[in-house]
Amino acid sequence: MAIDPALLGILACPQDKGPLFYVEDENFLYNPRLQRKYPVRDDIAVMLIDESVQADAAEHARVTALIESRGIKATFGA
Repeated sequence: MAIDPALLGILACPQDKGPLFYVEDENFLYNPRLQRKYPVRDDIAVMLIDESVQADAAEHARVTALIESRGIKATFGA
């Protein structure tokens, strides 16, 4: 099971209020603007800044390439 598509369509980064990218098989939502990963646990997005992980440059490049190669769409606005 994954995040409900209706919920996914409205999820935003709690810090900059922008859209996120859901990398379902790795269980996180990603904000490329802030290079921040939000975990998804038991199909629930943990949208707390304190629970997020800052991606380093290498991880940002990996995740950005993954999003592009898979055609992952932003949660909204794109």
